Amino acid sequence: MKSVMKAGILSRFGRKSAVDRAACGGESKAQDPTTRVRWELAKQGVTSPEMSGIVDVLTSLPDYDTATLVDDARRIDRELSGVGRLTEALMDPRVTDMVVNPTGDVWCDRGDGMELYAYREFSVAEVRDLAVGLADRCGTRLDDARPFADGMLSALPRGVAADGLRIHAVLSPPAVGGTSISVRALRQSAWSLDELATAGLCPGQVAEFLRACVGKRKNVLVTGGTGTGKTTLLASLMDLVDPAQRIVVVEDTPELMLAHRNLVKLVTRKDNADGRGGVDMQQLVKQCLRMRPDRIVVGEVRGAEIADLLVAFNTGHAGSAGTLHANSAQAVAGRLMALGAMAGMSAETIAQQVSDGVDYVLHLERADGVRWLAQIGRLCSSGGQLAVEMVWDCGPALHWAQCCEELGLAVVGDCA
Repeated sequence: MKSVMKAGILSRFGRKSAVDRAACGGESKAQDPTTRVRWELAKQGVTSPEMSGIVDVLTSLPDYDTATLVDDARRIDRELSGVGRLTEALMDPRVTDMVVNPTGDVWCDRGDGMELYAYREFSVAEVRDLAVGLADRCGTRLDDARPFADGMLSALPRGVAADGLRIHAVLSPPAVGGTSISVRALRQSAWSLDELATAGLCPGQVAEFLRACVGKRKNVLVTGGTGTGKTTLLASLMDLVDPAQRIVVVEDTPELMLAHRNLVKLVTRKDNADGRGGVDMQQLVKQCLRMRPDRIVVGEVRGAEIADLLVAFNTGHAGSAGTLHANSAQAVAGRLMALGAMAGMSAETIAQQVSDGVDYVLHLERADGVRWLAQIGRLCSSGGQLAVEMVWDCGPALHWAQCCEELGLAVVGDCA
């Protein structure tokens, strides 16, 4: 039994190579310190070592030269976390996204779009090993039988400027030429609404409009393309919610990191090796309705869960929210109609449910590294179809004054 447990611990540390096997067989003296520390920690049953534990093991090795103790301890900490050589780039607080291509190239987004960080940093085999190690540390399976992995890594190396990393990896095949890795840096309450407004996301009167939407418990959909800041804006809005109100968050992959005190998070689960035990978004949305939520937040609406979300929006869970990929506020109507069709809803039903349940669409755009709230719209039903009435379109639109008055705001700016 002990040998089985030990093998499992070694697997968590990614033991695959002949070097590791040699260390396990007692030939450790000539091996790299990382391998020797991995083995010693495994023998102790330690799967998530603190830096002090790594230092203790290094200094206990009989022939170890302590002249390189600090550098070795940092490197081993990074390797055991699964992040490895990606750590240095992730120490930059400007990095929001990072990808490793099958060629071994590393690209980073520091707010101005993707730029090359390192050319052929990894071999094809190293990219695969890195992906498998990251998935393993996330508690997710990644192998030839299941070549995709999504996960959240919260035990990060020292110095990483994030509270968590969202990991996605695809092995080859189906990825052509090698493994692909995508990493998103997640930060808890990185921006308040006021800070976002000061940074240029929206004018002051729009920030007051959004604050009033939260206070008056309006249901909102935050829309936009990839990397436009949907999650950031949604987090800043939810941080304004009274702590006495219970928020239940439903996500496919953990990404929304709220500092709200009265919070429950539900995350989907993949099937096990026997094809059982999976929990999808639709099931989670149904379950959260029974959890006495005041507000329900769906990380991203992308399928049949739209039906249950609209039930929540229309049955007393005012102030709920979600995100949706869309190219413009006007395109949201078509996206919602398509999602409703996936859920088996008729066009008339989805139009009525959306117009009754969704108060505002907040659409974000990004260009040349700048993100801004470009449009605010409200959805209405007409003849069994959805339409969008513009409230804000890079400035006050037709319904701006009316909506401000409904929220109890003094009208600042009016439609030209």
